[in-house]
Order: sequence, then C-alpha cells, then structure tokens
Amino acid sequence: MKIEIFDQTYSLNAGDNEEYLRKIAAYVDEKMRTVAQATRTIDSVKVAVLAALNIADELFAARERQQQIEGPLRKHVEKCITLVEQAIEHSN
Repeated sequence: MKIEIFDQTYSLNAGDNEEYLRKIAAYVDEKMRTVAQATRTIDSVKVAVLAALNIADELFAARERQQQIEGPLRKHVEKCITLVEQAIEHSN
C-alpha cells in the first residue's frame, strides 16, 4: 500500500492492518505539518525530528500515566488475590 506523509509517498506492506497504518500515517503527517507551521521550517528532516520528539513526549507521558494507574491497581489486585487464597485455605 502507499501512504503519504509530509508530501512524500511511501510504499509499505500493511498486511491486514491497512486502516490502522493509514491512521498512523495521518497522525504523523498531522504532527509534521503542525511542527512545520509552528517553526516555519521547511527542512523535512528537521520537521521529522521535531515531530518525532513531540510524539515521543506524548508516548512517555502516556506511559507515566499508565504506571500511575497500574501501580496502585496492581497492589489492590494482589491484595484481593491474597484474600481469596486465604479464604480458600480457611474453607478447606
């Protein structure tokens, strides 16, 4: 399949995930265009690096939020498992 990002066409093998790949390509294209407009930069390599930094920042922030949720949740789940195991032991 062919996708276009920042006026460049790329041929990729998407397998069964064409729609997903189109969404990702559109997202990257949007980020690059936003960076190009904000920085008034036309150098596609600089735009790509700045867009990659923005996307990496989003990823790191999402991972941090996920860890903040998973940490306490994992502790609660482990506590529940311990309580269930204790209840099973006492019922035998």
